[in-house]
Amino acid sequence: MKRILPGILAMAGIVLASNILVQFLFGQWLTWGAFTYPFAFLVTDVMNRVYGPVQARRVVFAGFLVGVASSLVGTQIMGEFGPLVTWRIAFGSGLAFLTAQLLDVAIFDRLREGSWWRAPLASTLVGSSVDTMLFFSIAFSASLSFLEPGNDVSWAGEILPLLGVGPQAPLWVSLAVADWMVKLSLALVALIPFRIIVGRMLARVK
Repeated sequence: MKRILPGILAMAGIVLASNILVQFLFGQWLTWGAFTYPFAFLVTDVMNRVYGPVQARRVVFAGFLVGVASSLVGTQIMGEFGPLVTWRIAFGSGLAFLTAQLLDVAIFDRLREGSWWRAPLASTLVGSSVDTMLFFSIAFSASLSFLEPGNDVSWAGEILPLLGVGPQAPLWVSLAVADWMVKLSLALVALIPFRIIVGRMLARVK
């Protein structure tokens, strides 16, 4: 456990920071949390490459527990329009994180023997896509309003041009697409620190 402690701390810090920064808007379609959360995949992939899938899953579960705890705290803090975190958001966030991260671990491990960039890129792209789809549909889709009947998310269903310029779609779809595009962009950027960090950690392990 001691050897993966840096990974656990990094994952906990990213999850906690993202849960805080998601409260603050960046432009019309994003929050600041969109720029920090994708690095959770970087941590998972580094742990997977250096220590293997079992240890990577332990880091994921640690991040999941931090996320659940911070979400539960958020449900008890009242903002201008109600709790900072609704139960739908808490449930969607937890399920999306755990599913996407474990999927990332599995895909990375399957592609481990290929080119150094293939496993982290493929696993992050797939994991990020699943994460976005699960979270936004669970948290804001009108078809899942039965999950929390007392939570009015009609604002997220407002029909607007996609990202302000595309075809008509619910607002939450624009939010999801913008979030997904950031994740895909950061998946490419993260290959650089992945290569550097893994190289240094493997040198120490040897």
